[in-house]
Amino acid sequence: MEELTPKRIVAELDKHIVGQKEAKKCVAIAVRNRWRRQQLPPDLRDDVAPKNIIMIGPTGVGKTEIARRLATLVSAPFLKVEATKYTEVGYVGRNVDTIVRDLVENAIALVRKEAMKGVEAQASKHAESRLLDALLARTRDGGDAAGDERETEGEGRVSARESLRLRLHLGELDGRMVELSVEERSLPMMQVISNAGLEDVGFDMPGMLGNLFPSKQTKKKLTVAEARRLLQREEGEKLIDKEKVTRDAIQRAENAGIVFLDEIDKIAGKEHTVGPDVSREGVQRDLLPIVEGCTVSTRYGPVRTDHVLFIAAGAFHMSKPADLIPELQGRFPIRVELSSLGREDFVRILSEPKSALTRQYQALLHTEGVDLEFAPEALEEMAAVAAHVNETQQNIGARRLSTVLERVLEDVSFEAPDLRGQRLVIDREYVRSRLKDILASEDLSRFIL
Repeated sequence: MEELTPKRIVAELDKHIVGQKEAKKCVAIAVRNRWRRQQLPPDLRDDVAPKNIIMIGPTGVGKTEIARRLATLVSAPFLKVEATKYTEVGYVGRNVDTIVRDLVENAIALVRKEAMKGVEAQASKHAESRLLDALLARTRDGGDAAGDERETEGEGRVSARESLRLRLHLGELDGRMVELSVEERSLPMMQVISNAGLEDVGFDMPGMLGNLFPSKQTKKKLTVAEARRLLQREEGEKLIDKEKVTRDAIQRAENAGIVFLDEIDKIAGKEHTVGPDVSREGVQRDLLPIVEGCTVSTRYGPVRTDHVLFIAAGAFHMSKPADLIPELQGRFPIRVELSSLGREDFVRILSEPKSALTRQYQALLHTEGVDLEFAPEALEEMAAVAAHVNETQQNIGARRLSTVLERVLEDVSFEAPDLRGQRLVIDREYVRSRLKDILASEDLSRFIL
């Protein structure tokens, strides 16, 4: 984390997201401040609150992608939620407390994955040993998993096992069938009658019932490749310290968690609304303690939200940040406006990012043996079309490029299995020929592009 300076963070985000320098700068500073906070004395550290951010900008300009890439970059638990999915306490719907519970679940998954990676080599050895035992047992029973080899005493036993091990490493046995005893936990069927899910209650029902209904061993027939993956996962679960995983996950969620609150403008309505919008201000008031800092009960224990970073986002076409209740506004001191994307931005989006759409299509068609190439003028033409449709129809930002590219490459994708070994160049003329009928009719482009 120390080497992730604000400039370095922005540089990493630039590899995936075009433009929006101000937004990248804001989130880079917010993340760096987390590292700075950890260097402070304990008595001062607890008083340093995160500077939550509101991103203002139309759809498709990179708000979500900035937050998601940022969380991946710093290995932080990340949760994206739509504010419109939550309702005020007392109404049917999701309680805002589930935001914290979902964040903790993501933190558990993240830390468990890291822990599993740490014991991967040891788990692989244990899994291989169990798999070899199963293969040798099949050989003793007259199976063909080891070809004509048969287990013998003394040196022959070692020889058969090592021969199997070699063939296993070479992948020669991946398609063979093997029978394994695997652990399986069955829980009784039950019905919970409640207007809130179990995640709202915070109980670990599977864990509680697991003590009453212990696991049992069941026989399964799998290919060697499938069995190896299953056994490695089982052995990895045995090797990791689950209590440590939980402790580390809670600590990381509390101190490094990032919650992305999308569509916050949709709950920034006026007072005295009726109908489906009646609880919008109530949702804001329910969000307030979580954003300010409170303790939420989860199945893994209490979790504090004092130092969770909240990044809110919205287009704010029909409202403005000032329409949020004053208390919630005060918890988002940093506001940054993201700019709309135009033709030049679209050209860069199609060519610069590591996972640009054009590179994705090239990789997909390469699996069919087709070498796809985009001429620079083709990128310019597709960018111009996307910008034009955004201007004349609904502006959906860079998402328009996905629709344009899919339309341009529809026939190529359909015929790709018959084009194996060929090299195709997408030029300006080809793009125009694929889009001319749509662009000629404004009504048609409204429904297709």
